[in-house]
Amino acid sequence: MMTPDGRAPFAGLQGRDPEELFGSLPTPCYILDEGMLRRNGEILAGVGKRTGCGMLLAQKAFSNYDLYPVLEPFLTGTEASGLYEARLGYECLPGKQVHVYSAAYRDADWDGILRYADHIIFNSPAQLARFGPSAAEAGKSLGLRINPRCSTQPEHPIYDPCAPGSRLGTTREAWDREMTAELIRLLDGLHFHTLCEQDADALDLTLKAVERDFGDVLENMKWLNMGGGHHITRPGYDLDRLEQCLRRSAGRWDLKIFLEPGEAWALNAGYLASRVLDVTVSDGITTAVLDTSAACHMPDVLEMPYRPPVWGAVEPGDAPFSCRLAGPTCLAGDIIGEYGFSEPLKAGDLVLFGDMAIYTTCKNNTFNGLPLPAIFRWDGSGAPEILRSFGYEDFKTRLGRP
Repeated sequence: MMTPDGRAPFAGLQGRDPEELFGSLPTPCYILDEGMLRRNGEILAGVGKRTGCGMLLAQKAFSNYDLYPVLEPFLTGTEASGLYEARLGYECLPGKQVHVYSAAYRDADWDGILRYADHIIFNSPAQLARFGPSAAEAGKSLGLRINPRCSTQPEHPIYDPCAPGSRLGTTREAWDREMTAELIRLLDGLHFHTLCEQDADALDLTLKAVERDFGDVLENMKWLNMGGGHHITRPGYDLDRLEQCLRRSAGRWDLKIFLEPGEAWALNAGYLASRVLDVTVSDGITTAVLDTSAACHMPDVLEMPYRPPVWGAVEPGDAPFSCRLAGPTCLAGDIIGEYGFSEPLKAGDLVLFGDMAIYTTCKNNTFNGLPLPAIFRWDGSGAPEILRSFGYEDFKTRLGRP
């Protein structure tokens, strides 16, 4: 047995061996950890209670609705990026608020948006002019996304909504050019989303830019949505500074504040179990080919990119054996990362990835005809309960007639 892995992505295992816990499950599979979801919810609800801030679940990061009842006691509502997520939040968390923002709404979706959402946020004055009057007539609370032009994440430009030329949000120049008195009267609030996996110092800096560019506008608003990207449940996150920011903003402009984290609700609350299919050696590099794929089952590994945590693994060079983990697809770059292990990996070994509840089940795909992993829920004590398994028909029917 390997030494227990006490890192945050595996805290829910409480030092137990993954083979003992999950060895009987079919691989690859996702395992959603109810205990860690509840722990995250308690932290977020605590912030909300101490500051009066409304806490929304950004479903783009985590939309496994079977687990919504675990989070329901801690939520103000959900945030949606379009019609389907808005409907999901409405149906699966009845009585909770549904906020929706899209870079552009479609005419075909608009009646559904009006049916399911109570807060509707527009990306541009043109979209507000086009859809805002009917939304106001339907009694919805309307907002406009702003771009405070404050970039705080130069290392991840793909996730920077304040990058030059960004399509996301309305700058002050565009506000002054396009917002009429009639359009302003439609608004109850403003929204910004500029962060990605960041601490409260980045929010503090962003709020200074928001006050600089839109402080006068906020004097006449009822709410301010500070978006997502707040890594609130990460160990070491500066909760005190966050709460100072929230209280200061609420008091400065007499506003209701909303946050819409996604990752923070499900951070370190899921695992992806896989097994080694083969081990190859080429040019001195040992590669374990797994039955899971970065390209198919954890696409952010390639998109962001980042290297996901693996139970029991360390940095390559810090253990007797170094090994590259890779997927079975034809994509040469389907490489998960390089890791160090205490023993050489061999065919049949279980490899457990951590922090796999976020941006996985909602983004995965069947490239190369690779099956989608089954999804399990786990309460931390008994055997995991299967929620969904996938087979050939799931692969086939999304490509054409059933």
